[in-house]
Amino acid sequence: MPLYETVLLARNDLTQAQVEAIADQVAGIVGEAGGEVRKREYWGLRGLAYKIKKNRKAHYMLLGLDCTPAAEKETARQLGLHEDVLRHMTLRIETINEEPSAILAKRGEDRDRDRGFRGPRPAGRFGSGRGRERGDDREEFRARSRDELEPMGGEE
Repeated sequence: MPLYETVLLARNDLTQAQVEAIADQVAGIVGEAGGEVRKREYWGLRGLAYKIKKNRKAHYMLLGLDCTPAAEKETARQLGLHEDVLRHMTLRIETINEEPSAILAKRGEDRDRDRGFRGPRPAGRFGSGRGRERGDDREEFRARSRDELEPMGGEE
């Protein structure tokens, strides 16, 4: 049987359990036709590039389907009729990759990345402009007296 990947976007006011229920409905349709859902990933609530049906965010779900073309067509029809599904897209693929998708892999990298020291903060660059919020006692940021400053051209 051919393999498909379906990504669906569900309304942001749903819970994760309700989005999983939509995926269960798809699994039921595919199962009745003799196929199976071989991959299922919930990508979470993410921002949209533009508003879709007055929504700025949506729940993303990826499904890897192993089913007949007729079952895929019925799945697309049912997703199109479902009022909680904003968009869906199905692609035919050669193999279903069992590893986590790039979206989930990126989320894991963000958690593992070191959030330690990021270097010195330049004085005054990020402040409000109303003076120094916090003092910086490092030599390169310390205020210098007039004696330490070099004379500016012609005045001596």
